[in-house]
Amino acid sequence: MEIVALVLLVIAIIFIVRSLKVVPQQHALVVERLGRYHGTLTPGLNILVPFVDRVAYKHSLKEIPLDVPSQVCITKDNTQLTVDGILYFQVTDPMRASYGSSNYIVAITQLAQTTLRSVIGKMELDKTFEERDAINAAVVNALDEAALNWGVKVLRYEIKDLTPPNEILRAMQQQITAEREKRALIAASEGRKQEQINIATGERESFIAKSEGEKQADINRAQGEAAAIMAVATASAEAIRRIAAAIREPGGADAVNLKVAEKAVEAYSQLAQKNNTMIVPGNMTEVSALIGTAMTLMKSTPPVSPR
Repeated sequence: MEIVALVLLVIAIIFIVRSLKVVPQQHALVVERLGRYHGTLTPGLNILVPFVDRVAYKHSLKEIPLDVPSQVCITKDNTQLTVDGILYFQVTDPMRASYGSSNYIVAITQLAQTTLRSVIGKMELDKTFEERDAINAAVVNALDEAALNWGVKVLRYEIKDLTPPNEILRAMQQQITAEREKRALIAASEGRKQEQINIATGERESFIAKSEGEKQADINRAQGEAAAIMAVATASAEAIRRIAAAIREPGGADAVNLKVAEKAVEAYSQLAQKNNTMIVPGNMTEVSALIGTAMTLMKSTPPVSPR
């Protein structure tokens, strides 16, 4: 009896162990019952029927990086290009991932390589370096459409390296060097051009400033001369007004005649002293009359009493 009880206890333990199944987080287990798909176990504690149900497939629901082997691609301009990339995918349907493909990892890898060759074959060599984002997007779109039947979601594809042949690398290096030299020459010529422009601009501004200075000096000089002429004219006019006012006073006309007579006599006397040639007026009557008028005025002028 004890042996039977022990055997039954062992069978019971085996039965319980095979009946209970703990699934970790971010994992899924596909269960088959009598060889047919029965269900998918979610994370946590699950109960199975011993010897009837069995775990056929195990899947990780985490994002999985997949290294796509490097391959040689031919560009549109018939240049060989070695391409190496990495693919990120995630299992979204464990049932399809189990029965949709015999090996979805190999299927994804092969499809990624063929799609990459097709995309690069439509581009020229220079474009492949510039259009990495477009290449990645094209590969992801092609893989994601096909991977739906495999229960897999392709998240992204990234090109790790693009390696052209050594001859192409040397040619590209020479092209880059020539382009840099060209930019350096252009920059130097632009600098010389700007220098000449600056020199010409400086000379033009200097000439303009000099001419403006000369113009202002001429204006100032003209204004000074005009002011001097105006001052002389004003003084002369004031003198004439005062003389005219003095003439209008009593005895003013006689004083003028006397002054004129004095000046005439003085002029004749000086003329006779300074020149060897004596100039005699044509009408001596006018001279004698002028002298007579001056003598009459002198006699009629009362003497000034001393103070």
